[in-house]
Amino acid sequence: MYLRSIHDWLSDKYSVTMLNSAASGVIYLAKNSADLILLDYAMPIANGENFFTMIRSEPTTSKIPVIFLTGKSDRETVSRILSLNPDGYLLKTLTPEAIHKAVDQFFETKRIKESLYASQKNKK
Repeated sequence: MYLRSIHDWLSDKYSVTMLNSAASGVIYLAKNSADLILLDYAMPIANGENFFTMIRSEPTTSKIPVIFLTGKSDRETVSRILSLNPDGYLLKTLTPEAIHKAVDQFFETKRIKESLYASQKNKK
């Protein structure tokens, strides 16, 4: 149900693919690319931490940005997730607008960084 909601909230501006397990994520990424992964911590079979570690260890997926979007807000879980150095951490309790804004801000920041990098590279 929450996956469908995320899809509905973000598909007005983004191409959104919904996957419900780490296994389906691995299969998807073997054949497709992604500009951003919104990753839940609590997933069947392999949790978000395991999936995150998996994709970071593969050269073809290691640079894909990952924002954890989860209902886990206890201190231990938050500390564990943040120690992985994801590109962000959002709680599912945020409003749809706040989640959309966070994704928009992520891509805007990425665009600015890439633009600055390109302009510095051209100066050399």
